[in-house]
Amino acid sequence: MTANDLRSKYIEFFKSKGHVEISGKSLIPENDPTVLFTTAGMHPLVPYLMGEPHPAGKRLTDYQKCLRTGDIDSVGDSSHLTFFEMLGNWSLGDYFKKESIAFSFEFLTSPDYLNIPVEALSVTVFAGDDTVPRDEESADAWASHGIPRERIYYLPRSDNWWGPAGETGPCGPDTEIFIDTGLPACGSECRPGCSCGKYIEIWNNVFMQYNKDKDGKYNKLLRHCVDTGMGIERTAAMLQGKKSVYETEVFTPIITCVEQICGKKYGADEQLDRSIRIICDHVRAATFIIGDPKGVSPSNVGAGYVLRRIIRRAVRHGRKLGIEGSFLSEPAKVVIDLYRGPYPEIAEKAELILSELKREEEKFLETLKKGELEFEKILPNLLKNPAKTIPGRVAFRLYDTFGFPVELTDELAKENGLIVNRTEFDEAYKKHQELSRSTSSQVFKGGLADHSEITTKYHTATHLLHEALKRVLGDHVAQKGSNITAERMRFDFSHPQPMSKEEIKEVENMVNEQIKRDLPVVCEVMDLEDAKKRGARALFGEKYESKVKVYTIGDFSCEVCGGPHVEHTGLIGTFKIQKEQSSSAGVRRIRAVISGD
Repeated sequence: MTANDLRSKYIEFFKSKGHVEISGKSLIPENDPTVLFTTAGMHPLVPYLMGEPHPAGKRLTDYQKCLRTGDIDSVGDSSHLTFFEMLGNWSLGDYFKKESIAFSFEFLTSPDYLNIPVEALSVTVFAGDDTVPRDEESADAWASHGIPRERIYYLPRSDNWWGPAGETGPCGPDTEIFIDTGLPACGSECRPGCSCGKYIEIWNNVFMQYNKDKDGKYNKLLRHCVDTGMGIERTAAMLQGKKSVYETEVFTPIITCVEQICGKKYGADEQLDRSIRIICDHVRAATFIIGDPKGVSPSNVGAGYVLRRIIRRAVRHGRKLGIEGSFLSEPAKVVIDLYRGPYPEIAEKAELILSELKREEEKFLETLKKGELEFEKILPNLLKNPAKTIPGRVAFRLYDTFGFPVELTDELAKENGLIVNRTEFDEAYKKHQELSRSTSSQVFKGGLADHSEITTKYHTATHLLHEALKRVLGDHVAQKGSNITAERMRFDFSHPQPMSKEEIKEVENMVNEQIKRDLPVVCEVMDLEDAKKRGARALFGEKYESKVKVYTIGDFSCEVCGGPHVEHTGLIGTFKIQKEQSSSAGVRRIRAVISGD
């Protein structure tokens, strides 16, 4: 079964169970400033899992593109990926554990769907602790479908618990489904969740049945939700009996392309294989990041920095394969052809993807030349060192100032009989990472930090601000991002020059006027075409469902939106613009606060 087969069968199955297929969302999250990318299929559904009604109903299913950056340095082995696809289905206050587990079991074992032998399946459930009891309901449900009790494992919170999005909020136990690969157990303690490779997790069902309050207590929710996720690449590999995702049709055409460029055969040498895998994964991820409806370009901050890092890592490994010059556009073309069906946006942006990759490659190749020249300059002094060691601070300066990767400094050092003090370099790099983390949290192109009362007020105020900016500055104004916490809002918008003091004051006064008018905030679910006819504003070039939620604020504002809102503007308080400044070329940023009742 191919990845395309799996994707279509999954959607077909859950539609037959009364689920509505919804569109997967952008890789750049709108309502979660805690991450740079959508890292799981549930991220776009968070407002609805927290209580917002979804326009499409209570049973939903989709496939979602995801990207995780925490394991970038692990990519190159046979399993880790940066970009991947998730299949998901949700119950928003409808069915719960018994039905969810029945659906999972049927899809996995039915001859009409995945046809996995029951004897190959093992599951885990929450073992319980001092705060929440053991999840016997899930265990009993699995047993009722024929999973033997000895293959139902009770694991602790670290394995089988899904925490709230913030410090407080909906949370609950989960049950994870594993395929036994047939490999021998690594010991008497071997079980699902062990890293030896015997058990591979393919599906996770999260049961949101508790609310964690500010005192750390878990109270049962009246409205239970189910959130599930299945990784397409990993599951396809299991169904095809492959040892690695890189052996499936998802990657083999990309590998063939890289083989043709470098003149080397995949499977002949593990070090070369690792470089080929890194190139294939990273070019696939870069293609989807650039080709996203909210796509970003390589830069030194936020998502753009991650994109730059993976492109440059792919170029470095191209050099290890003996590839000179730009080459990533060729495997990118293969990626675009492979995914133009389920993700037509990357085909539509093909020209942009290829040009951005080529530009970044050429820029990095120039960086490498400068770094090599700088190394040649300092080499005579380095050779005088009797310890034949390059200090870590010198290697880090080449990295930080010239963008020269430490791996290449290592290579040049070895060629000249030297070694790099990697301990010193790692210490300097760790400090650099800590600084980057503390500043990158300020550049996320996100939305709400939580769904508390104050952030809900801020979110509603962004609608008023957006409309006021359009009325004062002109129709060219479009929202480019927002970041809202309980302390303030940041709002990015398209505008070619700084606002004057008079314009800032006029916008601020206009927002406060609508707050004083105490306008009603009305939500309506309607067809997307009807929303457009009404003149509702839609943000970011986002992909919307056929049914959308339209929030109208009196006679002032009308927008398509999924976030939480106050019931009338008088609840917001006094709006004050603290700062207006540049965010990037052609984009301005307003920082504002609200105060009082």
